[in-house]
Amino acid sequence: MNKPENASTPWLFEITPKNRFFSLNLKEVWQYRDLLLLFVKRDVITVYKQTILGPLWYLIQPLFTSVTFTIIFNNVAGIDTGTVPPFLFNLTGITVWNYFTACLNGTSDTFRANASIFGKVYFPRIITPLSVVISNLVKFGIQFFIFIGFYIFYYFQGADLSLNSLVLFFPFLIIIMGVLGLGFGMLISAMVTKYRDFSHLIGFGIQLLMYLSAVMYPMNLIKDKLPSYGWLVEYNPLAYIIETARYMLLNVGEVSILGLSFTLTVTIVVFFIGLLVFNKTEKSFIDTV
Repeated sequence: MNKPENASTPWLFEITPKNRFFSLNLKEVWQYRDLLLLFVKRDVITVYKQTILGPLWYLIQPLFTSVTFTIIFNNVAGIDTGTVPPFLFNLTGITVWNYFTACLNGTSDTFRANASIFGKVYFPRIITPLSVVISNLVKFGIQFFIFIGFYIFYYFQGADLSLNSLVLFFPFLIIIMGVLGLGFGMLISAMVTKYRDFSHLIGFGIQLLMYLSAVMYPMNLIKDKLPSYGWLVEYNPLAYIIETARYMLLNVGEVSILGLSFTLTVTIVVFFIGLLVFNKTEKSFIDTV
């Protein structure tokens, strides 16, 4: 658009084609912060708006999954969780894992799910996946509150539980998990615009990845029992996040500085690659969706 001849004030911003392959443009995201908050509110309210149980579904899924894992992996398979009650051990891993999967699932279909909006009005496209990551913090907060409730219950039942001093860094661990889910989600959302098979494979892939992420067992178990396949877990950054979360909250297991450094490196690389592909796809996705 051309500036009016009689205009005395400059435009606030101009909508122009992106010339850079990489562009995060935090200034523009901040200008659209009201829209970001609107999307966050939409994601939180509409998910279970027409359901009978509503937000209770946030609680049902981790609780039932924890019970199932406790029965199968601890009672039947005999996986030892040390002094920590098996249910609480599983609930810790599932609570952290659910935040990653919610971010990944919510952002992996960004272009196709929002094609009608993207084709009508301009706003920074990165706002849509960002809103998913932020809104899922609400879901994570509810599930974490339930974890605290069971933690207190088992503590007064005499279980040997204690927080590690590193628990102060737990929020940073969740941020890493969210950024990793965002990076993978942006990458997959770009692929889904051309190859719809990815939307069918994502569910199966997440289930398989869960078993390789030490959600329901300690990392050292694989190293001791299946040394030939231990590398599948050792080179999985999600496994280090979940193992560290249990160390912070339950004071069990161990923290690997090398593993966390590897995790942080992978997170940064995946995020930037996902953002590069996302920016490239948004220029022409409307022709293929």
